[in-house]
Amino acid sequence: MLKTISSVLVGFVLAANAGAATTIKFANDWKWEGPAAPLLLALDKGYYKSVGLDVTMDTGKGSLDAIPRVASGTYQIGSADINSLIKFRDKNPELKVAAVMMIYNAPPFAIIGRKSLGVVKPKDLEGKILGAPAPDGAYAQWKAFVKANGIDASKVKIENVGFPIREPMLAQGKVDAITGYSFSSYINLKSKGVSADDISLILMRDYGLDLYGNVIIVNPTFAAENPGAVKTFIAQTIRGFRDALSNPQAAVKHVMNHNDVAREPVELERLQMAIAQNILTDEVRANGFGGVDFARLTRSIDQIADTYVFTQKPVASDVFDASFLPPKAERMLK
Repeated sequence: MLKTISSVLVGFVLAANAGAATTIKFANDWKWEGPAAPLLLALDKGYYKSVGLDVTMDTGKGSLDAIPRVASGTYQIGSADINSLIKFRDKNPELKVAAVMMIYNAPPFAIIGRKSLGVVKPKDLEGKILGAPAPDGAYAQWKAFVKANGIDASKVKIENVGFPIREPMLAQGKVDAITGYSFSSYINLKSKGVSADDISLILMRDYGLDLYGNVIIVNPTFAAENPGAVKTFIAQTIRGFRDALSNPQAAVKHVMNHNDVAREPVELERLQMAIAQNILTDEVRANGFGGVDFARLTRSIDQIADTYVFTQKPVASDVFDASFLPPKAERMLK
């Protein structure tokens, strides 16, 4: 009888523990490619599950896609461009979705051209056709990029193209340049037969835009009700990034687990580009992964205001909530 009672009690404890798992639906900003490897690694290796989080992850359709999904509560956490988040909050002040962890300390926003079509530097875009998907995070910075580089925007024809045909159109010469994320468009163009020597990669951060990039965002109601779960999610996500940066070759295999049409060498190159250009910057090496320099974030909001009329200009601490981050010592990356 004692054994029976003990077994029943163990069953109750196991059931209680199982019921204690916090469900989190995560909305990625894009499909599963190399730069998503740290997230998928943490998921596949059970990092979230080991600390009581029942996490599922879904793909997205662009930099603007995850914000309304998280703001509405359909997803609790997601990945999105912080500059798009700043504008979203201005247009929807009642939806106080916030950034809680920085992913791309240097944004991958770029103009990608072809030297053979006469596009090497920003001013070369005058008299050219620029292919730009309307929801694209890089295209969202177009007005600020124009101002920073003295481009006569009236001389640039903007063609709204879909994400799937963006690189093919440039490869075929139907447009002269495109907007996009550097590590995606560059590699996609090479896969379409465009020589690397013919690709001009104009990184917006090198041409006047001191902006941040993608962040982890959280639904405000979920964060208020489950602060511990948010902190735990971030800690385990940072663990995934640390593992991915130490061994990209192993990490990219987790992308292959979730994307059966991806090619491993291509996604590895994409991941390595993101690490070198966007994730592991001098600022991150000095101050740790995941946080922001609030003075820099303030300057970036000011730069957005150069070309966007705010109803009520936000302060940096409204946009980015650092309270869920682990201590600096736990966020240092090699």
